[in-house]
Amino acid sequence: MLSIGSNINEVRVDGSMKALRRDMTAFQEFGLSATEIPVHGLDAIRNGRLDKQRTTETKTILADFPFRYSVHAPNPLNLMDRQHVGLHRDVLMASLEFSAEVGAELMVYHPGRFLVEEEFGVHGQITMESAEEERLLELEATMLQEAADKFPMVVIAMENARPYLHHSPYCYAELPVNLMAQVERINRDNVRINLDFGHLHMASRFYNLNEISEVRAIATLIAHCHVHDNFGNPVYHTEKQQTHQIPFGKGDSHMPVGWGDIPFRDLLAEFIDSYQGMLICELRGRYFEQTRESARNLAALITCT
Repeated sequence: MLSIGSNINEVRVDGSMKALRRDMTAFQEFGLSATEIPVHGLDAIRNGRLDKQRTTETKTILADFPFRYSVHAPNPLNLMDRQHVGLHRDVLMASLEFSAEVGAELMVYHPGRFLVEEEFGVHGQITMESAEEERLLELEATMLQEAADKFPMVVIAMENARPYLHHSPYCYAELPVNLMAQVERINRDNVRINLDFGHLHMASRFYNLNEISEVRAIATLIAHCHVHDNFGNPVYHTEKQQTHQIPFGKGDSHMPVGWGDIPFRDLLAEFIDSYQGMLICELRGRYFEQTRESARNLAALITCT
């Protein structure tokens, strides 16, 4: 059954159980049927270890609502990390344990980055030998195979990445075809793709891709969706202020559906007839008051598709 929902914004909640319940109560009033929980927004993982008490508190709150649930793993998680890969593996496993404990169907994972965003200011553009790229891809695949086998009840949804001016390609998953190849390499039934519409729109502009063809190519692997709007124009990593970017149509805005120029109807038409997953309006916290509007706009698009 297809479900429309929204994310719990990790910055807005900021570790507060009261804030989690507050926002979920609002989602119920908005008429949503799904919610994405940020494990990192609830302080449920500390130094690679799951906090059992915080997990139980979260599970108790979630049980009071009628939603389908997904979980978002911590954004900085990077299974291609060269210095602390063991810690990143621990965070992955703790995130999946949290997902299983709270009854989430699926966990969103940001694929490995050859260069992480946090180090953009330290390093310039990267040049990497193909052998090293292959080693890192195989390293990530091996850990995800292990994770998928240990938590077969949770789908791991690998998300396509956004591009950055100057530093791309920092991540193989900027190109959906490369993400598809990595999912096929992992070769597990519970490892699939999370289609992020906003990231796809930006990558299509940056790499001159036909975004409809890109969705068509990965359609059978799509298990989850992040639906948010933008105008497709990448930015430098230093450009953070949303109020400065939006007047110029720049950045990964995470605006409500209908505020940008993403061709949602054409993209959805490539897979929506057989899709039974969640459509999560992944909005920035500043758009919380427009969550209902975004969900209604999305529902209208599906009706007309």
